[in-house]
Amino acid sequence: MANKRGKQTVRDLVLSMVVIGAVVAVIYVFIPHDPNADPVKPIGFQSELSQARRDAPFPVAAPEGLGKDWRATTVTYNAKDAAAIEWHLGFVDPQNEYAAVEQGNAPAAKFITEKSKKAVRDGARTVTAGGVTWDRYKGPKYNALVRVEKGVTTMITGTAPDDQLAELAAALKAS
Repeated sequence: MANKRGKQTVRDLVLSMVVIGAVVAVIYVFIPHDPNADPVKPIGFQSELSQARRDAPFPVAAPEGLGKDWRATTVTYNAKDAAAIEWHLGFVDPQNEYAAVEQGNAPAAKFITEKSKKAVRDGARTVTAGGVTWDRYKGPKYNALVRVEKGVTTMITGTAPDDQLAELAAALKAS
């Protein structure tokens, strides 16, 4: 049989497209999908929180009593370097914006710049949440509420609006 390379026709192209279209249609029909389903897959964070609270040299903060519309999405505890221990707990708020609790014992200025994506102090503005005063930071990507005390920087940061960041800050409990 002679080599047909270079002699393909438009008919061959159309037949190939029909076959691919049929495969895609079968996949679409038989793979379950719910267009109304929440694309955010919430996670549990209690075991990581327990470990961090046992091991960290500072009181580790996590929210208590947030509404069910707040969904935890990421959690990490990094203790590889004793001088730069980090706790991270990320959420999607009820308006599907990102908000996170960030804590660390690294030098505050470096930690704040890194975790807030280069937000800077918003003058002398402060926010009171949960009976605690937080310094407000404003940035090109994230805004943040920041507290620096006793060798630990605690920050609420993300794309969520200020009132949502304050709600998360007010819910924090440390131990």
